[in-house]
Amino acid sequence: MFDVKSDGSATAARPAHAPEDHPAIKPARVGILLANLGTPDATDYWSMRRYLGEFLSDRRVIDYSPWIWQPLLQLVILSKRPFSSGAAYRSIWNEEANESPLMTITKSQTASIAAELKKRHGSEVRVDFCMRYGNPSTESKVREMVEAGCRKILFFPLYPHYAGATSATANDQFFRALMKETWQPTARIVDPYYDRPDYIEALAQSIERKYAELENRPDILVCSYHGVPKRYLEEGDPYHCQCQKTTRLLKERLGWDDTKITTTFQSRFGPEEWLQPYTVEEVARLAERGKKRIAVCAPAFSADCIETLEEINEEIRESFEEAGGEEFTYIPCLNDDPAHIDALVNVIDENLSGWVD
Repeated sequence: MFDVKSDGSATAARPAHAPEDHPAIKPARVGILLANLGTPDATDYWSMRRYLGEFLSDRRVIDYSPWIWQPLLQLVILSKRPFSSGAAYRSIWNEEANESPLMTITKSQTASIAAELKKRHGSEVRVDFCMRYGNPSTESKVREMVEAGCRKILFFPLYPHYAGATSATANDQFFRALMKETWQPTARIVDPYYDRPDYIEALAQSIERKYAELENRPDILVCSYHGVPKRYLEEGDPYHCQCQKTTRLLKERLGWDDTKITTTFQSRFGPEEWLQPYTVEEVARLAERGKKRIAVCAPAFSADCIETLEEINEEIRESFEEAGGEEFTYIPCLNDDPAHIDALVNVIDENLSGWVD
């Protein structure tokens, strides 16, 4: 039997009817492991180089032949890019907590989700988060969950839309971690949630709140999604279609016509063609065509990060203003907004069906 603590949890104990020399076993629990992209530990050159090296060495992200890519990456890109990336991170860094905004927000999301699930399921579930690149690593958090007695783990990549370079590589890393466990837990993977009514509702509410704060209503809302090479779409990746559907559902929920909302893609990397239109170019075209007031949101990101706080709110804003734009409004990601947390908890609860009471 197990010794029960005051908080309802139980410690490891020798199973009933087992011999005296049998090792102690933790009571079975269910783990919910949230996963996000990742963050450097600091903004200095070597911290940035480690982070970028891991990220840009992922074959799901950059699928060029390693014989060609790795010499270019190690000798050229990682000699220069850590300086510029470090400067970009420093411009948004949470100095008080000494961490990136993505880390701060992911911690807050995890705490809010854990609190809600504790109300529903008590100590039966354990909630934590990991990062695909950097720390805390997926492997370390899977190890902790197994050590804590999690015989079942629900793995939840915090990407509303599926893409090989986001959801799939997070899943890959989770499976690699499972391969190292002697007693593997049963595992489930959460589907993308880009078209869920509660997610669309949370997005719509965030936009309506921001619009209500503005003195002048924007001429158009730009839904800027992280880009991927166009050939990924041609090879069967559903990301582009899922992004387009999110925009359409959001438009329908807001009751707008096509002139009030558009879809673009940002963060292009390398020489090949990516999904278009490119956000940085499209906002300039909008300004030149007389759209002097625009708002930009980023539905593909569950939390604000370098791509939203620095790229959208600085680089893309600058492109718009240099082309004659007058009023640029960035609408933050859903982050730890209560409606977003409710939607994520609903997703988790549905995926826990049959695992918890």
